[in-house]
Amino acid sequence: MSEAIDNLTGAMKTAETIRPRVGGFPYLAEVLRKAGVTRNIWSLPSSQSLFLTQKGPVVMQGSPLVTGAVDVPAFNEAALITALRVDQAGKSTFSEFLEASWHAGVVRYDVDLEARTVSYQGCNGEEYIEAYPAVTIA
Repeated sequence: MSEAIDNLTGAMKTAETIRPRVGGFPYLAEVLRKAGVTRNIWSLPSSQSLFLTQKGPVVMQGSPLVTGAVDVPAFNEAALITALRVDQAGKSTFSEFLEASWHAGVVRYDVDLEARTVSYQGCNGEEYIEAYPAVTIA
């Protein structure tokens, strides 16, 4: 493994031990930011995650949400916000969040760890941007 992969996986393990079940994303994001991750770009429905880090880019391939040819759902901001609030309340798994985001028409989302924003995008240029709060990690 490379230094970038070791650093990223170590940060993810640390975040898993400290992040609360409810409202945990800002803790994960802060641990990653402190480890030198600047952006995390998700491609749906492939579940591919690209991490841009100070030690080099790393890609992680998750289990795809669909196989074969499928129609892309229309972008639905209200459904996306519902999926976000359910996840933020700790009432869904990450896999369920990805699935709900896809069904809301999200084909990509981009986490800017320096600006503390997440930009959710549809295939026709639609976009919903949400800021997340800064947290302090000891």
